[in-house]
Amino acid sequence: MIDEKTCKERYHRIREFEEMLIENGTTILKFYLHISKDEQLARFEERLEDPARNWKISESDYTERNYWDDYVSAFEDAMMATSTKDSPWFVIPANHKWFRNLAVSQIIAESMEGLDMSFPKPTVDLAEIRRKYHAAARQEKEGDKHKSAKKSK
Repeated sequence: MIDEKTCKERYHRIREFEEMLIENGTTILKFYLHISKDEQLARFEERLEDPARNWKISESDYTERNYWDDYVSAFEDAMMATSTKDSPWFVIPANHKWFRNLAVSQIIAESMEGLDMSFPKPTVDLAEIRRKYHAAARQEKEGDKHKSAKKSK
């Protein structure tokens, strides 16, 4: 456990780092995928019952559940301290994976639309490239006709 002063210093450093990223043109999207305590326990059961998921389970999964409320409080504190206008936290209900995926993908898509991106301009002479393409396509077609004529003889 760390003291409040250390937490505040770390939150300050996180905000400074994110501010530097934003000043350099980076878009920051932060997601907190929240599942309920009951859903977590149900997922633990799935991990125990499905051999393909056994690797995901650990002893600490169960011991750490005793600190659920403390973790939730710590996450809330961290999100409140590091959420800003330019780098907000998005709290996503994640008990249902389909909803989690939909919500996250919509936020990402909307953020990308807001970037007003466009394709770069070509760095080659497109007319010349088109001429070369059409010449190669004609040559290929003539070669195919020649091969077909040889086979039919």
